[in-house]
Parts: sequence; C-alpha cells; structure tokens
Amino acid sequence: MFPRTAGTEEQRPGSWKLNVSSVLSTDEQFYRLCSDNPDLRLELSKEGRLIVTSPTGSETGRKNGRITQRLANWSDQDGSGVCFDSSAGFTLPNGAKRSPDAAWVRREVWESLSDKQRSEYAPVSPAFVIELRSPSDSLAELQSKMAEYIETGTLLGWLFDPLNRKVYVYRPEHEPECLENPSSLSGDPVLPGFTFDPSEIW
Repeated sequence: MFPRTAGTEEQRPGSWKLNVSSVLSTDEQFYRLCSDNPDLRLELSKEGRLIVTSPTGSETGRKNGRITQRLANWSDQDGSGVCFDSSAGFTLPNGAKRSPDAAWVRREVWESLSDKQRSEYAPVSPAFVIELRSPSDSLAELQSKMAEYIETGTLLGWLFDPLNRKVYVYRPEHEPECLENPSSLSGDPVLPGFTFDPSEIW
C-alpha cells in the first residue's frame, strides 16, 4: 500500500509511517483525514510522522474487547472518570496524537474540555492507558509509546504482551516493571479498586 523509501526506518507488517509534516500542519486537517478514512487507525508522532495501522485480527479484537469491558465496568461503578476504547484519540502535550487500546481520564479533566475538543482528538493525557500487543506489533515500538505516555502526564500504563505472557507496568519516576505471567494486576492508587486478571487474554 505504502512502499518503503530509502532512509526510512524498518516498518512492521500492517503499519506504515509517512512524513507528512509539510502537508498536514493543523489539528483540523488531521481530524478530517481520520474522518475520511474510518477503516484505518491513524496516529501522529511528535515529529510529524503519520502512523497508519491496518485493523487488528479478530482474536486481538476479542482480547481488546475484554480489557475495555473490565475497565468500563469498573469506571461505571467508581464514577470518578471516563473510559475509552481503542477508537478514541488524544492529543498529548508534546503534539503527538495517540490512540491507546484502552484509556481512562479523570472526570473533572474530561468535563473541563469544550464540546469541540471532546469531538476531536482531545488535548489531554489519559491518567491510565493500556496497550495490547498483537502478533504483528513491534514490542520496542510499543514500549517507546508507553514511555511517551508517561513523559506527557499519564500516571499508570499497562502494556500487555500475550505472545510471551508478560505485562509491562509504567509509572512516573520509575523504571518499567516487567511481570511474568501475573495472576492479577491492581490499578491502585490511580484507579482504586480496579483489578484485572491477565489470564483472560492469554
């Protein structure tokens, strides 16, 4: 679909990176591009590279659905924030536009945004994000993405690697923690009382 050109970094199957900084310069242009291509997952790096990702396979979609379901159920009961699935995008403070596989934003932060900001890539770093590695995903790229979330204000992040049954936990001012096949994860204190059993998606 998009051929590689000399000098570009290695691309993983199902994902392409294009330098669009000279033709895509405003938030409105990016939002219109996303609206015109609803079947593609589009992100924008802080350097202005457009990241185009094809839809996930059915099994990854099933796992992602379970993660979002658990987070949404807890969010409804807790009431202090808003849950988002993988179709939601956010504009981080560094200018990158990212779509985590699941996210949670504190209610007061979400309600402080205008209707227009909410309808596009909301200018906010979620307090909590989850990324789920699919078979075609580069672990290094996902780890870099998780580090970016933390650097721009996210308080807790979970990177699930079902291929190796590992979970990487990200927190500000801490090195990422790698958990080998954990039986349970806790969102405390960012998400009080939220727990998740990774065996549901292994």
